[in-house]
Amino acid sequence: MVSLKRERDVELDDDDEEEGVAAKVGRGRDPEDRRSRHCPYLDTINRSVLDFDFEKLCSISLSHINVYACLICGKYFQGRGLKSHAYTHSVQFTHHVFLNLHTLKFYCLPDNYEIIDSSLEDITYVLKPTFTKQHISGLDKQGKLYRAYDGTTYLPGIVGLNNIKANDYANVVLQALSNVPPLRNYFLEEENYKGIRRPPGDIMFLLVQRFGELMRKLWNPRNFKAHVSPHEMLQAVVLCSKKNFQITKQGDAVDFLSWFLNALHSALGGTKKKPSIITKVFQGSMRIFSKKLPHPDLPPEEKEALLLKEEYQEEMSESTFLFLTLDLPTAPLYKDEKEQLIIPQVPLFNILAKFNGITEKEYKTYKENFLKRFQLTKLPPYLIFCIKRFTKNNFFVEKNPTIVNFPITNVDLREYLTEEAMATEKNTTYDLVANVVHDGKPSEGAYRIHVLHHGTGKWYEMQDLQVTDILPQMITLSEAYIQIWKRREGDDDKNNHTGA
Repeated sequence: MVSLKRERDVELDDDDEEEGVAAKVGRGRDPEDRRSRHCPYLDTINRSVLDFDFEKLCSISLSHINVYACLICGKYFQGRGLKSHAYTHSVQFTHHVFLNLHTLKFYCLPDNYEIIDSSLEDITYVLKPTFTKQHISGLDKQGKLYRAYDGTTYLPGIVGLNNIKANDYANVVLQALSNVPPLRNYFLEEENYKGIRRPPGDIMFLLVQRFGELMRKLWNPRNFKAHVSPHEMLQAVVLCSKKNFQITKQGDAVDFLSWFLNALHSALGGTKKKPSIITKVFQGSMRIFSKKLPHPDLPPEEKEALLLKEEYQEEMSESTFLFLTLDLPTAPLYKDEKEQLIIPQVPLFNILAKFNGITEKEYKTYKENFLKRFQLTKLPPYLIFCIKRFTKNNFFVEKNPTIVNFPITNVDLREYLTEEAMATEKNTTYDLVANVVHDGKPSEGAYRIHVLHHGTGKWYEMQDLQVTDILPQMITLSEAYIQIWKRREGDDDKNNHTGA
């Protein structure tokens, strides 16, 4: 570690030299300018080792201040003054071309002049991709394959995410959200959230910045490689969640999704009354009917007397939601004649019956029991289902392996709406766009995701760095855990080509 004074010296070295160069150019002396446009070392740049997905800190001093990337070996170094780590590296290893990761300017060291050359634009674009409104509007209209610098072809958006240690639970959620067009489009343009004011010392906005950077990398048509590392995004998650979610320890995808959506909503300045892009895309509302139950051990006469009291009458409340939790029927414990455990199956509409306003479900708390029923009052443009596969008790976590049978397209939710909502909600039909699957045992299983590429209408399966195409009928055979459904808007019926 270098001392703070040393860091300041490195900063001052850089600033002094830049001022010196500016002064010389100002006096009409332009030897730097001449060299700037004719740097002899550009052919030593090795694009195949460049990786801008990792934290921007010096590999020696571990400082974030004034970090430069060596474009010959890909390592990060601090400063470019005479005593700096980048300068020392350039002399020691004769690596001459460096990029300032903050200003996006190129320099030749140890000569210390700025390099100006249009052939380097592809490098700055990989470090900081930008999207025009025109580019964004065409993302879902074509399925052109792009060739990465390493020779692999890929579809922007259908890109593998590196599993650093045990972060596949977060990867699948990030990939699912990156395939929700209105959310993706908002984060592809930094201007949409750049001006949001946050209180001093608030670290939560880091989530917004890192998520935007990750979206732009996933959808970059000029990547050097056909996969992305979510390293910086996940470091922000670890920091902002106070280590509740880790890179090194398997987590629960539903817990992460719930925390992440709520954290993004508040970091974007959203409140219960003030909407954000998160609530505009995912928030619906429901009516909850709840009545208190007498203790089951009481004698029948006492129960009947209690049921007449006011506190045991049914109450109605309104609530918003960002996702709906669907409960699976209890899995059977018996085996069939071949000694194999039967894997039960249940139609999606059976578990959606929870929201028909008639089905009652008992909820137990430490002290009291309640009967509740639910009915939807507003449907969002994108509806998230979380299928409750895990139950925790005092000793261990159990997983329910029930397969949910669902159609890929054309799921109509009109029957789960209140009468008033039926009159106001015009479009109630949904098509699947993302399906997160959990395989294996509760604590040591693995996650994968199926996503629909809107431009081609084809389905892809992604598991960490692996990307393969998949037939839609294979998707329904998996242990679905999280699903994102897109509401059809008017003319979508004609354009729907997702095929079941």
